[in-house]
Amino acid sequence: MDQMSLLDASFLYMENDTTPMHIGGVAVFEGPPASHDELITRFAAKMPLVPRYRQKVQFLPLDIGRPAWVDDPHFNLEYHLRRTAVPAPGGRAELDNLVARVMSQHLDRARPLWEVWVVEGLEDDQWAIVSKVHHCMVDGVAATDLMSVLFDLEQDPAPLPAAPPWRPRPAPTPLDVLGGTLSGVVSPADRVWKLLGSLRDPRGFAGSGVETIRAFAGMAPHLVPPKDATSLNGAYGPHRRWTSAHSSLADIKAIRAALGGTINDVVLTAITRGFRDVLIGRGENTPSRTIRTMVPVSVRAEHEKGAYNNKVSSVFADLPVGLDDPAARLAAIRASMDGIKKSKGAVAGARLAELGDFAPPMLLAAGQRRAATMAQTSFHTVTTNVPGPQRPLYFAGRVLLQSAPIIPLGASIRTAIGIFSYNGGVHFGITGDYDTVPDIDVLARGIEAGVAELLEIARAAGAAADSASVPAKGVRA
Repeated sequence: MDQMSLLDASFLYMENDTTPMHIGGVAVFEGPPASHDELITRFAAKMPLVPRYRQKVQFLPLDIGRPAWVDDPHFNLEYHLRRTAVPAPGGRAELDNLVARVMSQHLDRARPLWEVWVVEGLEDDQWAIVSKVHHCMVDGVAATDLMSVLFDLEQDPAPLPAAPPWRPRPAPTPLDVLGGTLSGVVSPADRVWKLLGSLRDPRGFAGSGVETIRAFAGMAPHLVPPKDATSLNGAYGPHRRWTSAHSSLADIKAIRAALGGTINDVVLTAITRGFRDVLIGRGENTPSRTIRTMVPVSVRAEHEKGAYNNKVSSVFADLPVGLDDPAARLAAIRASMDGIKKSKGAVAGARLAELGDFAPPMLLAAGQRRAATMAQTSFHTVTTNVPGPQRPLYFAGRVLLQSAPIIPLGASIRTAIGIFSYNGGVHFGITGDYDTVPDIDVLARGIEAGVAELLEIARAAGAAADSASVPAKGVRA
């Protein structure tokens, strides 16, 4: 039995009829599709490396304790591996519609919380894998680590070893689960002992306290709702739209080199252009308008890599959608993100999560469920950026061409964006509410246009610099 952390359990508590809390990805491969036998053989061989994928959630009555992961005695791999096909012509529109339908359906809580769909019938002799896993199992970074288990670094790797027999562990009793909850909660004695240990290093203790205070002070302004209302927030239904946008990592690095900032700053600036186009199309944009995005940040320590759970905090960034000049947008975002780094905004979110360790599970569950139904306008979207491997990956000998993430909606936001970089490409996966985000393609094409316009400015700046460095004829350099 593995006791669930507060953060992991929160993704179960906030789930409701209109808010499925699974994440996923759309991976597109060169054909032909993997056969059913290839799929079964590969996953069966990899299952021992990801034991969570053969476990289900065990809840306690009235949420008197945190849920636990227990082995599923009826685990059936073929239940989780599914095949489907898109209609002709098999373009991205047909694939996007299928992804949206698959991701609108809740996972069965009586079984391990994941599915994999093999999608056939794509144009250009391509096929896809749509993965779907509950957020309580993994965060973005852990899900990226999982790719190293499922995929190969070579097109023709050594044959997979035969899967060893698997025997589920006996199911724990409710008292065992409750006992795990109690043992996982830090006791007052533990807190005193930790405090005494901190006092042995007064400078470190004081520095940590000052850092935490600065982090909360930096976070406070972002909890105040922006003054302008927008259709980006509000109630949403149970159905989803999904699409993707794509760019080149080399182009984004060229922009960064010419105009400054980080890769993340450039990506956020491109997303700003996408939302600007959406708001202009809806008649909502003004020169002074900004929208706020929550940016999940991994706080996973180096020694925790390979663990399949959630280790994330959050910061908030303002996107200046009212600015007409792309370079000015980048400068504003760069300044905003630099301020967030200096205030160590991610520390505040991590400290808040730690405080939850001292609260009764029943109250935590009730609070999370209540929060999931409350309207909020403090931020308008979620933007999560996860770096991936910069070399080709293979699945059953087929090369992975591109992979775009799928991010769930929640907290009254109607649009969420995930970014994944892989093998020289940057891929944006965009999730939207079906009823209130009919213009999701405007956002996707706006992101691509945002990269293109910044690249044009960067090239012009580079050409001007080269011209200025060439001495005039007859003048010694």
